[in-house]
Amino acid sequence: MAVDRLERINSLLKRVIAESIHVVMQGDPVKPGLFTVTSVACGKDLRDATVKVSVFGDDSVKELGIKHLSRNARRFQEIINREIRLKFTPRLTFQLDKSLEKGDAVLSIIDRIERLNEAQPPAEKESSQPAE
Repeated sequence: MAVDRLERINSLLKRVIAESIHVVMQGDPVKPGLFTVTSVACGKDLRDATVKVSVFGDDSVKELGIKHLSRNARRFQEIINREIRLKFTPRLTFQLDKSLEKGDAVLSIIDRIERLNEAQPPAEKESSQPAE
């Protein structure tokens, strides 16, 4: 299968799953607004797909959120089956995506370094122009 087609299918699956989270997770103790679908990686045979999800909250909320998503995987698959015409509806596996947290950590380190640089007195600047 062409890589281009697989990328389009991944993008389409991501959109359908993200839009259906509010419907599927309605009434769950974990609020649907806490989830962000960051990526979908479908296998070449289209039978399996890994859905990476970022969950807002502490570790217990994240763990609970992934469990609830996994428990409702069949409902997501039913919606995908209705919305998208594929030969096979992929089995969904939900994983916690920590890349946003890592990005936040890197940004906070950069901010700290910038604050330290601002707090230090500027070093004497040597004249870059030659004396005449």
